[in-house]
Amino acid sequence: MMRFHPAAALGLAFTLLPAVAMAQGKPLPPPSTDVMPPIALTITMEDGKPVCAPAELLVPANTNVAMNVTSQANADVTITIPDQFANGLVLHADGDLVHVASEHGYLVKRNGKGTLKLRTEGPGQVKYACTASTNRSQPFTGEYIRKAPAG
Repeated sequence: MMRFHPAAALGLAFTLLPAVAMAQGKPLPPPSTDVMPPIALTITMEDGKPVCAPAELLVPANTNVAMNVTSQANADVTITIPDQFANGLVLHADGDLVHVASEHGYLVKRNGKGTLKLRTEGPGQVKYACTASTNRSQPFTGEYIRKAPAG
């Protein structure tokens, strides 16, 4: 019977670790620019429903961005953008922001603020939503537009 020494087993685990990490997702290509532009998103409540501004959230494609989120809502609100909060595209989050278990959104605490540093994907457009924890049946929807840098 073959027995592994604990140090050898640990060494084997560290040898396999890069392969396991690479299997989970391919590395991102370099960003289109080294500049990390700030993007502002403000959440308010009107008639018990969340409203996110701007309704057309314009971001540069293939770029690292800092999304500054400010909520003036008296309820927790979850921001969802298809595929933006999964697959290693969230670089950092701080403040009153909590990643939801589904990986498809971030919960912003009532009257909270924080910053999401994100890597955007290629050019395209999807709907984004802001949903209040007190009124899930009436989310706000807007457009999340990833625009190619001029050049």
